[in-house]
Amino acid sequence: MKKNDQDIEISNSDNSYNKGFEFDKIKTTNVNILLNRVRLDQKRALKKRIVFSIILAGLVISLAVYFII
Repeated sequence: MKKNDQDIEISNSDNSYNKGFEFDKIKTTNVNILLNRVRLDQKRALKKRIVFSIILAGLVISLAVYFII
């Protein structure tokens, strides 16, 4: 009888190991989502900098033209 009980406990520990393995897969997916979000944030920041630079350059050029004329 004790041998049968030990076999059951071993099989239960195997199930908990499999659950942890599935949980690791979920973490991997979440890391990919976070990396994609960081890349999108970097693209947005770059676009904001470009737009700000264009507006600033346009303002400086327009002021230079105004004072020349």
